[in-house]
Amino acid sequence: MSDDGDEIPPSATIYIKNLDEDVKLTTLVPALRELFEDFGNIIDIVAKKSVKRKGQAFIVYDSVDAAQDAKDEMNSFEIFGKPMHIEFAKTRSDATVLRENGEEALEEHMTARLEVKKRKQDEEAEKAKAAAKRVATETLAERPAKAAKVAQPAGIVPEEYLPPNKILYLRDLPEDYGKDALTAIYSRFPGFKEVRTVPTRKTIAFVEYDDESGAIAAKDATGGMTLGEQAIKVTFQRK
Repeated sequence: MSDDGDEIPPSATIYIKNLDEDVKLTTLVPALRELFEDFGNIIDIVAKKSVKRKGQAFIVYDSVDAAQDAKDEMNSFEIFGKPMHIEFAKTRSDATVLRENGEEALEEHMTARLEVKKRKQDEEAEKAKAAAKRVATETLAERPAKAAKVAQPAGIVPEEYLPPNKILYLRDLPEDYGKDALTAIYSRFPGFKEVRTVPTRKTIAFVEYDDESGAIAAKDATGGMTLGEQAIKVTFQRK
């Protein structure tokens, strides 16, 4: 199921966003069921607790008419103090495919979705690599030919020449920027795994990705970014 796009044709699945991210799923799902079951038979409610999917949910009805009524009546209705934004889902839910077409069609549907997801991830990784290469080329082109070099201890590679690594090293962080705040920033990049902070040194942190392409994209996008009132430094961790 997709969660964006305009002028989406009616379907049996509605997509809800702008939900309160602090409400636990064990509270949210029953509340949504109670609100929306009056419009028709609900087959499934899908809500995730991952960073990218917080504040969102899908409700699957057994008919397009029921979904249309729910969308028309409940769009902008407040739940947990926030107005819901409701659209039709761009693709059919797994539950709808299974009910209408059977298990074989569901397997094909899920396989196709995974292929699309992998293709997008590969495209993002290639774009990240191209962007990193372009930035490196531009940086070298702009650097004066005889710029004074900062003395480095023998055998120590300067930070700007460190080879790519799937782990980033963050410095000069504001002390009030904790793990959750950093996760919200760095989980946007492909292959994000985790943020590791150092309790005794609040101004540094490490961010790990599944592979180097995600780390390259994150470093390119956030290096020198201002958090609070200061610019942070982002480099690859030394191997």
